[in-house]
Amino acid sequence: MAMAFKMATEGMRVKQECLSSFMEMKWKKVSRYVVYKIDEKSREVMVDKVGRPGEGYEGLAASLPTDDCRYAVFDFDFVSVDNCQKSKIFFIAWSPTASRIRSKILYATSKQGLRRLLEGIHYEVQATDPTEMGFDVIKERAK
Repeated sequence: MAMAFKMATEGMRVKQECLSSFMEMKWKKVSRYVVYKIDEKSREVMVDKVGRPGEGYEGLAASLPTDDCRYAVFDFDFVSVDNCQKSKIFFIAWSPTASRIRSKILYATSKQGLRRLLEGIHYEVQATDPTEMGFDVIKERAK
């Protein structure tokens, strides 16, 4: 069933699979990341790719196109300074400089609606090139 949630901005709809994939990543740990895209024709946010549990941050970075915008969530597991296993979820707004202006505007205006649905996000990263969302940036923000 293709149940969709209505977004407050721009009339975008979020498919149920977006929320389901996020919850499975967050609670069941069946994936490390989820990449979302906006289908401009149907005006819906949908799942573009789900990363397998063994895939790391490199898999997420490789799955983002160099010429189009995307949203992504990444479950970052790490050991804190007091030797405790922790997990933080990052929301990444990917808007490369080579993407179309229309796409950048559409993703920027629709971001908050999706972000409100995905409860439990700890940090947000906005990136226009891979250096702005490198693994070192993620590690530093999680401290």
